[in-house]
Amino acid sequence: MRKIGINLHSVKGYGDSEAAELLASHGFEATFSDTYSAERQVEIAELLAKKGISYDTLHAPFDRINDMWREGEDGERMCERLIAAVDNCALAGVPTAIVHLSSGVHAPQINDVGIARFTRLVKHAEKKGVVVAFENQRKLANISWALETFEANAHVGFCWDCGHEGCFSPGREYMPLFSSQLVALHIHDNFAVFNEDRHMLPFDASLDFERIARQIRTSGYGGTLMLEVFKKDGEPYGNMSADEYLSRAYAAATALRKMTDND
Repeated sequence: MRKIGINLHSVKGYGDSEAAELLASHGFEATFSDTYSAERQVEIAELLAKKGISYDTLHAPFDRINDMWREGEDGERMCERLIAAVDNCALAGVPTAIVHLSSGVHAPQINDVGIARFTRLVKHAEKKGVVVAFENQRKLANISWALETFEANAHVGFCWDCGHEGCFSPGREYMPLFSSQLVALHIHDNFAVFNEDRHMLPFDASLDFERIARQIRTSGYGGTLMLEVFKKDGEPYGNMSADEYLSRAYAAATALRKMTDND
């Protein structure tokens, strides 16, 4: 049976230890976090281990990801930040780093500078024994390039973000193209309005979770059903307590797990 997971800081205002306790108390079996200092990353891994929660992935930095495709020092700094995320995975015993390839509607075109940097990242991940999972954003060409280029590499895979698919590329389906390389999931809901990336709980907006469940079920993926959601101020979760929100999140993930069970 697939584990149920959620991002460590889905509810703001809690430290790492408190957040881990909250997840454990609501039945979550796995989690992921952003990339922090190496020391903090190891401390989080130790906290989670004590709670019996699997530390599945780290989300590599992405705030200046387009610099990877640009010549100059900014691009080199961005590459070093991604390499540091891989190093943190190795230090903390996290098997997979989630990596974006671009950001925004007007992301740079694929070019030799970016190809060299992402190739360097993958080679470093190989040395560290870490899998780089490339996540779908707006540009099909970028993720197609990465997953086709490194198709035979056991240290490269696909992170399917079904919410991004809905709001960044409405009408496009990534799983028919890349399901054989699926190694991680980011699950959330939205209203499929372009660029409105709301990270709502499954079944609370308009994405087709019958299709999402079917594509997970038929992919052969047996890993964690990982929610990437946030309790934000305002509707529909602003008035909920942390306990109410996480209980609802777990119930939604449990319902999805039943839908993904193989016959």
